[in-house]
This record gives sequence, structure tokens and C-alpha cells, in this order.
Amino acid sequence: MAGGPRWRCGAALLRAGLSALLCALHAQAVCQGATVTQELLKEGFHRDLLLQVELGVVGEHAGGCTVAARTHLPPGIYVDPYELASLQQHNLTKAVLIPDVVDVEAPEYLATDLLVLLYLEPDPRCSHCFRAALPVHGRYHRPAEDSEEAVVVLKSPEVLVCCCDNRLPAECWKPAEVEAPCSGENVSPCQWYSVTHESAHEESILQVPVGLRQHSSMVCAVTLLATVLCSSLILAAVCKYGHFSEVTCSE
Repeated sequence: MAGGPRWRCGAALLRAGLSALLCALHAQAVCQGATVTQELLKEGFHRDLLLQVELGVVGEHAGGCTVAARTHLPPGIYVDPYELASLQQHNLTKAVLIPDVVDVEAPEYLATDLLVLLYLEPDPRCSHCFRAALPVHGRYHRPAEDSEEAVVVLKSPEVLVCCCDNRLPAECWKPAEVEAPCSGENVSPCQWYSVTHESAHEESILQVPVGLRQHSSMVCAVTLLATVLCSSLILAAVCKYGHFSEVTCSE
């Protein structure tokens, strides 16, 4: 039969295509459902960064594993390492700063980026859900020409899972390089994995109050006047109530 070889070749290609399609659909069904919600709470310079992760179907493979979010903070926002150390001492949060030395006094235009690995805790209200909050602070910006607020854009974080014992399905999880242990209790090196996820919002916006350039002269004058007035009051109080052995204010 002349068409036999061609027919068999076409049938083989069709079976291979269907197998590839079924594998893709299976991987999509197994890996779908991971979502991330990122929210900035409060107003002004001092905020709380709330992260919520719902692993969905992929969470069934992450039982007993550590879930974390790797967040990139631009120069306009930072985490106070001393505040973080106090929170971790009281078991209120757990995070790793990279780098671990942060200049909390530097303005935005002299600061550098910061990487935060925030460990998430299981959410008792939702199966396969995790959440954590982290205090963040806005930096001072340069005075603006016509706006009283500067905008700091915070990108969606990367979802990471660390498992020392469990093997995660390769179609859902990809190995990731993370310079941190799985948890504070386990310092041995374990493999971290990254998962593709959907974000409720691609980015969060932090609006930081800034001064106006046209107010610079007035601010300098008021600051100088307040400095001279306070210094005079302090000097008058010292002269009136202070005790001097050799030199007196009356001289």
C-alpha cells in the first residue's frame, strides 16, 4: 500500500503531539493557583509591608517546607536592622537582609538597593496560604519643583520554597540560589526552589512626602531663627540657674 508509510508517520507525529499537549496540560493543572498579594499599610514614612502567598494546588507538594518571599527594595525604602533584630528576638517576624548593614540616615539619592528574604508563616484561615508583615520606612528625597510627594515603586516579590527532605515536581519548581538557611533553627544548606506565580498587583506604590524647592529660603530662615532662639534660651537658663566656681555670667 503506497500510503502506508506516510500514514504511519503521520499517526506517530499525531500521537507525539497529543502526548506533548497532555503533558503540558497536566503540568499547567498541577502548577496553577499560586498567587501573591503585596500591600503597604499605614500612611507616611513608616509603613508595614504585608505579603500574602496562596500556593494553591502546588502547595500540596510543599508540606513541611519553608516558604519565603524575596523582595527587592529600591533606594527610596529600607528596613531598619535594629528594629528587625528586636522583632526577631520576640519571634514576631523572621527575615534576612542583604546586605545586613543598612545606613538608616542616608537620603534616597545616597542609598543603595536592599534585598529582603522574608520568611512566611502558615495562615490558619486558609489552606496552603502563608503571610508575614515587615516594617519598612521611606527615605528623605530631594526637594521637588511642583509635587509634594515622591513615588517609590515596589515590585512584586519572588516566591521561594526550601525543602530539605521533600522532592518537589520539576514542572512547578525551579532551583534558586539563595544566600540564607531554610530557617533560623536549621543552618545546614538546603535547596531553595522558585515558583512561577501570578500577582494580584504587579507593583505597589509608596508615596513619600517631600519639600518644595521654592520653600528652601523660608525653611532656612525659620531653622536659623529657631536655632538662635533655642540657644539663647538655653544660655539664659544656664546663666540663671547654673553654678560656676570661677567664671560667672555677670562678668
